[in-house]
Amino acid sequence: MMRVVFFGTPELAVPFLQALAQDAQFEVVGVVTMPDKPSGRGKQLAESPIKRVAQAWRATLFQPERLKDPAIIESLQKLDADAFVVVAYGKIIPPTILAIPRLGCVNVHPSLLPAWRGPSPRQAAIEAGDQTSGVTIMVLDEGMDTGPLLASKKIPLAKDETTESFTKKVCEEGPFLLLETLRAYAAGTLSPKPQDNTKATMSRLFTREDGKVNWQEPAETIERKFRAYQPWPGLWSAWNRKGKSMRLKWEGLAIAKNHTLPPCKVLVEDEHFFVGTGAGTIEITALQPEGKPPMTSRDFLHGYSDVSGATLG
Repeated sequence: MMRVVFFGTPELAVPFLQALAQDAQFEVVGVVTMPDKPSGRGKQLAESPIKRVAQAWRATLFQPERLKDPAIIESLQKLDADAFVVVAYGKIIPPTILAIPRLGCVNVHPSLLPAWRGPSPRQAAIEAGDQTSGVTIMVLDEGMDTGPLLASKKIPLAKDETTESFTKKVCEEGPFLLLETLRAYAAGTLSPKPQDNTKATMSRLFTREDGKVNWQEPAETIERKFRAYQPWPGLWSAWNRKGKSMRLKWEGLAIAKNHTLPPCKVLVEDEHFFVGTGAGTIEITALQPEGKPPMTSRDFLHGYSDVSGATLG
């Protein structure tokens, strides 16, 4: 039986932990996840999805503030694990941790490395208009997703692919690939292969401001960003209404045909909401005005008909 310590935090990591825990060839001897963080308007401490799963199984759980803390290093050493498995943990694993397990730290990355290294590979692939992405199993080193590769699986991206739908595919395909790869790696029938660094691309960490629409960009670019940025950071624009700025978050949009408008300019036609871009026109089908619940564009226009002819910021 292969002894494993699992590092992970968000919902994306849950199917991978479940697969390991339910397979008789693996023993999850410890789970490491991020500390509880304040969440929501009340700023109450929220547990990570991985913590909730680990507690349900009464697994040995660690939530270190610092992975370089000598106490956590000693605790992980005592677990005598064959491998550490890392899936969207949220922090870079330091060399002192990488060196502990016999087989090293095996990482699941939701792209076809060396494409889209870094923190947001799923969003980056969709934003770039890639037709194919995938999931890669690799051995971590001290760099940012630069370690040698063990296995990968291609996943086609549909024309209407969103980060949410791509994540679902990763969670369906990835756990089986992880188990299969770990078995072969432990048996010595699979050897890590170095990445081709000349083909590497980097993704970046998004902020809320990344969701502000630049209407000078082409409609195709804006539509890809809309699919990539759901649920975070989302796409939004400011509307200066009666001397006050109102944030409009776009909940549904599509590329419109047979319309030509200047960038940022709004046209309302037969209860349809259009905005001009640098090349082409976007139709807004659903949105959330600041301080209001999400609604269809038709419902929005009934209460804010004066948006017609407006220029969005």
